Amino acid sequence: MNSFKVGENAVYPGHGVGRILSIETKEILGNKQTFYSVQILETGMKIMIPRDNVKSVGLRPIISKEEASKVLGILKERDVKIDNQTWNRRYREYMEKIKTGSVYEIAEVLRDLFVLKVDKELSFGERKMLDTARTLLLKELTLATSEEDLFKEDEFKSIFGLNEK
Repeated sequence: MNSFKVGENAVYPGHGVGRILSIETKEILGNKQTFYSVQILETGMKIMIPRDNVKSVGLRPIISKEEASKVLGILKERDVKIDNQTWNRRYREYMEKIKTGSVYEIAEVLRDLFVLKVDKELSFGERKMLDTARTLLLKELTLATSEEDLFKEDEFKSIFGLNEK
């Protein structure tokens, strides 16, 4: 089980990177429970996560520099076969991947949508999902690597929408 300290960053699936604000013990229905109070960096939303539920909700540490390199490798792949299914079926499949909280699954969604975007117009839902995947990955990757490392290649600037003015 992952144990977090106050001030550490952690990833909460579907919401992104958060900072552990405090560790509190509360009594609920006569049972004492310890909670992590987490503030999501992107939105400012605060979430209380029971320490015993950390694994089931998928709260995890920020990826390492080595894992970040693997994620960038996934994003670089351009020779991917995009399923020719309807956009709503593809959307559901991608949504499931994002909900896992796996940085690799999210990278695959971002890569696939980015590749798809080159060939055709994305639906509103797909554009929104592209932005979600981009936001979730960007924060974690900048914490796992340095921003200079992350954006030294133009293709990453374009994937993360930093040279689209």
